[in-house]
Amino acid sequence: MSRRRKRRNENLGRETAERSPAPRHSPEPTRRTFLWKVWLGLAVVALAEILWIVVDFLRPRRARAREDEAVVVAGPIDRFEPDSVTAFPQGKFYLICLPSGGFLAVSRECTHLGCTVPWIDDEHRFVCPCHASAFDIRGDVINAPAPRALDLYEVRIENRIVKVNTANLSRRRAYDPTQVTFA
Repeated sequence: MSRRRKRRNENLGRETAERSPAPRHSPEPTRRTFLWKVWLGLAVVALAEILWIVVDFLRPRRARAREDEAVVVAGPIDRFEPDSVTAFPQGKFYLICLPSGGFLAVSRECTHLGCTVPWIDDEHRFVCPCHASAFDIRGDVINAPAPRALDLYEVRIENRIVKVNTANLSRRRAYDPTQVTFA
């Protein structure tokens, strides 16, 4: 090789060494990377929801209360005076002895939003403390916003003992004389 070529090659090596590449900076986030991260986050959320649904589907359900356990023995017929209301907090119902001597068991929950409805003996009616719905002794709506009468539980009278089945709650629009249980 000639001297000229050698010198030229040496000069080129020096020039390329002097022109080292600029240090690489991390690229600025772009719209594309942002959208990619959003889609990835949504996919993770969707996967978590699907996993939750599958686990909920496979998990065993709680056993429903047997009918024997759901029956509340209210007591003998003679214990209840006509035109009276007796609260049963453990069963979440009121046992009503109508003036005719028939029995109704109404739910303690207002049909508007589910608030507990107390019996006001002085006013002779149920009054919801949440939104002032009022119900008569039969559970019929007197004042709105409750859309329908209080729900009913099944009442049975066996050997002059009043029993209420709290496993069967019946929705009703209004009072009907066929809903009353007589001894």
